[in-house]
Amino acid sequence: MKKIIFMWSAILLVFFTTRLAFSAPSEHLNWGHQLNASETACPSGKPILNVSYRIINSLDSGTGVNDFGTNWWAVIDYVLQVQVVQTGANTFCAKVKNQGNFESVGGNGPGCAELLICGLPAGRLEAGVIGTFQGGYTENFTGVFNPAGKRTNGSVGTIDQACNPALSSGGCSGAGVTRWLSDYFTAVSGFDFEEWWGWAYHAGNNGSWVNKIDGNQGNITGQ
Repeated sequence: MKKIIFMWSAILLVFFTTRLAFSAPSEHLNWGHQLNASETACPSGKPILNVSYRIINSLDSGTGVNDFGTNWWAVIDYVLQVQVVQTGANTFCAKVKNQGNFESVGGNGPGCAELLICGLPAGRLEAGVIGTFQGGYTENFTGVFNPAGKRTNGSVGTIDQACNPALSSGGCSGAGVTRWLSDYFTAVSGFDFEEWWGWAYHAGNNGSWVNKIDGNQGNITGQ
């Protein structure tokens, strides 16, 4: 009896391990490590800003085109958390995190170019596919901290960008992931997105896509 129980337990372990392996997203991004503990994380400094925005009706670009002929593959809503430390007289480092959800516009999947399937049925992503994403970036820059009476801690409210994926410009009301920069700093230079950035998108059975500074992986397709 003990032998039978042991064998059945082993079969169950293999079954559930296999199920988990197949159900887990195939593309991963350790963005927490990159933002907090890697060589591109911000150095120590004086904390001067720790705020969060809720951004709605924004847009995200992929590597193909949508059904309107523009490069916006999804409408996104997310929380933008910004932490800035001062590292010198006029030097700063920002750690920015994004977490939210997306809904596809319809057209090429965002990662079609890497898989050489842009414009092909295999790379097609229908409108209305939903999922989640997370990631962010770090950036060193120079400037003048000028909050001008704005709160420097906590939530600073909701911003509706009212973007339009049919427009090549996006037609958005103001910036999204860099909105905080003009809100709190003047005379900015050296802000070039050359430290680290990356985001991971997951849509269940429709796939996963990782978009990062040193290359993309995967795709999101289907309906």
